[in-house]
Amino acid sequence: MIEAALYSKLKNGLVKCNLCRHGCTIQVGKRGLCGVRENKEGSLYSLVYDKIVSTNVDPIEKKPLFHFAPGTKSFSIATMGCNFRCSFCQNYSISQPPHETGEIVGHSMAPRSLAEMAVNLGCESIAYTYTEPTVYYEIARDTMIQAKKMGLLNCFVTNGYMSRAMLDDCRGLIDGANVDLKAFNDDFYRKRCNASLEGVLDSLKYLREIGVWLEVTTLLIPGLNDDPNEIAELARFIKNELGPQTPWHVSRFFPRFKETGIPPTDAVALRKVRQVGLDEGLYYVYTGNVPWEPGEKTFCPGCSYTLIERSGYTIEKYAIKEGRCPKCKYKVEGVEL
Repeated sequence: MIEAALYSKLKNGLVKCNLCRHGCTIQVGKRGLCGVRENKEGSLYSLVYDKIVSTNVDPIEKKPLFHFAPGTKSFSIATMGCNFRCSFCQNYSISQPPHETGEIVGHSMAPRSLAEMAVNLGCESIAYTYTEPTVYYEIARDTMIQAKKMGLLNCFVTNGYMSRAMLDDCRGLIDGANVDLKAFNDDFYRKRCNASLEGVLDSLKYLREIGVWLEVTTLLIPGLNDDPNEIAELARFIKNELGPQTPWHVSRFFPRFKETGIPPTDAVALRKVRQVGLDEGLYYVYTGNVPWEPGEKTFCPGCSYTLIERSGYTIEKYAIKEGRCPKCKYKVEGVEL
């Protein structure tokens, strides 16, 4: 447990957390909405700095990040906790207990040790993922600093609800991010996630502004966020505000947590949404959680040549040469090692 970053002390022992867009005002002895930051005698503390709950070696494509050091391995880490309450959460067993029961578990691991593990395991990056990395910012920040010293890339897999102050505080440390844009409907965010759409959209634009490589994921949930007009509006936002080169991953939903009554997304629906994104002018639109799909491939925006063929998270063909299409010499957007 260490004193938290990015908070203000108020009168009567209150503190205001400035880490994410909830901006919780927290009484003595109470925790913020994330469940992992607690006011102890008028000071705010992170309860998860020394509580790593998950470490895994993943293909970077699993994040999903398709234009960020493709074909490499990423060392994935997480603590418990989240600042969202998504009714369809895929990792609820580690994201929700701090809020629901107060439970926080994990293993004590130092930032330098985490970075060294990544190097020793042959990884080219560290991914802060599984739960929301914003809520374990202190251990993430210190690990990112160590990772940079060892020549590793850093990527956030995030709901995008961090404050601009947090992004400013770690500017230059985050190389890439995949942001869940869960819907293009504020009512959806408020009812299903206990958050607001506006905050996520602002973070997306700011991440782009400060030079972080950005990819966007939308989990397509039947009947909840798949309205055709809303989908087209979401695609237009990506094109107009983030740029047509921003990859958009449209992923298949499977029943989880409190949404077990909703069927899995039909693969045909995913293909239709992918086509909407392409028709709106996005260069790279991918379908996720459905293997052996054309939507797993990367096609050249200049000549439509197949640049990368994937099978699940495995790259079967990689035709990009010196960052360019071998046919038309189009400069392919992304982060190369």
